[in-house]
Amino acid sequence: MIFGNRRNSWQLWENYSHVAVDVDNISQALEGAKMVLDMSNNKRVDTVLLERITNEVEKRFSTSNFVPPVTTDNKPNTDQSCIVDSGSEHQEQVSGLSVAGRSRESEQLLSLLGNVLQQIVKNGSECGPDIWGLYAKWHRIKGDLMMCSEALLKQVRSLQGSDTWKDRDRFQKFAKASLELCKVYMEISASTGSIKELFTAEMHLKNICRQARYLF
Repeated sequence: MIFGNRRNSWQLWENYSHVAVDVDNISQALEGAKMVLDMSNNKRVDTVLLERITNEVEKRFSTSNFVPPVTTDNKPNTDQSCIVDSGSEHQEQVSGLSVAGRSRESEQLLSLLGNVLQQIVKNGSECGPDIWGLYAKWHRIKGDLMMCSEALLKQVRSLQGSDTWKDRDRFQKFAKASLELCKVYMEISASTGSIKELFTAEMHLKNICRQARYLF
């Protein structure tokens, strides 16, 4: 627990958040991240911390809906078969309750993460390409591909510039973000039947390849 005037130190809350992630307490980590933003007037954004939190939320959310397969004995032995079936039914009920609990926890964490990321995005001044990438991932976890594509497009644009074609590391980030954007465009096209996104993705990739060909 944090006591006294030290509670007013955003540095302490930031360290607290990193420790919370280390011990797998993501809700406390998000609370600390929110405190850092509030205390610094949204000027202190730890992208490393937020990436750790986002990846953990993504991992939890992807496993929260997974129901372990129940193995049963298909042999038609009367008494033994009844025992197996009864045990399987109980196991399914317990698994269902466990999954439901994890799903609720995952939804809560996703909501808390969204509050933190949206606070940064709305402020704008500290919203760089890394934050746009995390914001896109948050929308993807939620299943909102359109908002995911918009965030990825902003990430791509924030990485684009004259330095992009001179700095190999920056170009690699730009290319990776562009690839993710095009993948999302393809998913949107597959789900809606629209070819607009496919055309946009094709033109974007062609433009990147044309410019990169003369640089590397």
